[in-house]
Amino acid sequence: MGAYHTIDLELNRKFTLVKAHWDSVALDRLDMACDPSQHADLAAVIMQEGLANVCLITASMTLVKAKIDVNIPRKRKGQCSQHEKGLNKFFESVLQAVLRHVNFDIVKCVLIASPGFVKDQFYDYVFQQAVKLDNKVLLENKSKFVLVHSSSGFKHSLKEILQDPIVQTKLSDTKAAGEVKALECFYTMLQTEPNRAFYGIKHVEKACEAQAIETLLISDNLFRCQDVAQRKRYVSLVDSVRECGGEVKLFSSLHISGEQLDQLTGVAALLRFPMPELEEEEISSEEDD
Repeated sequence: MGAYHTIDLELNRKFTLVKAHWDSVALDRLDMACDPSQHADLAAVIMQEGLANVCLITASMTLVKAKIDVNIPRKRKGQCSQHEKGLNKFFESVLQAVLRHVNFDIVKCVLIASPGFVKDQFYDYVFQQAVKLDNKVLLENKSKFVLVHSSSGFKHSLKEILQDPIVQTKLSDTKAAGEVKALECFYTMLQTEPNRAFYGIKHVEKACEAQAIETLLISDNLFRCQDVAQRKRYVSLVDSVRECGGEVKLFSSLHISGEQLDQLTGVAALLRFPMPELEEEEISSEEDD
């Protein structure tokens, strides 16, 4: 046991030394790998009458967080009340599992999948309850719920759902919704208050030095740069914005919003207050050119 303990200590020491040389963006990715449930931005409720699986999905794995199996009485002619009671009890159990396991601060999309109309019935139940109980978390995140068809309520149906091109498009748009909105705000600000919207690394860095950045928009393409000094420059910018209380939106170059940002040099910023001196500096530099 002593030998194993010594090896563990040595591995931990070496791992700590390696981490000390990693930047914050790399460490964020390491944290994601170590605790996937804290970074899973996609959730799925795969269901059929009486059976549901609540899952969290990352780029590399699917975690089944809850399995609900409830016996629902069959519908009988003239006696549907027992069936309705059983169905509502089932829906309530699934809803509680969603509220317990889905962190809406992280999750950007919740798939509800089933054969037939079970998904539609559950969706209606969820938001009837949300209104009845004034559940602000559900009401504020209603747009994150996406209804899709599946062949069954078993976990293996998830594969067919995620391979559907229509679902992939919906997921891409929904998961990037926050970034799309930020980019729209940037374009609007550029037209209405150009002194509060700038792009290009030099202007954004100067705004950061003045602690003026409210939201930083940055493409993940920039962190794939082979030039170590350039990568450090972008990481330093991200760290500085966060230290000053600003929000950082990391755009995927695989989504159309990321492509649009790449056309604006890959980095842009919305400012807390106007900085007309940056615009004047841009004009004078153009005149010099």
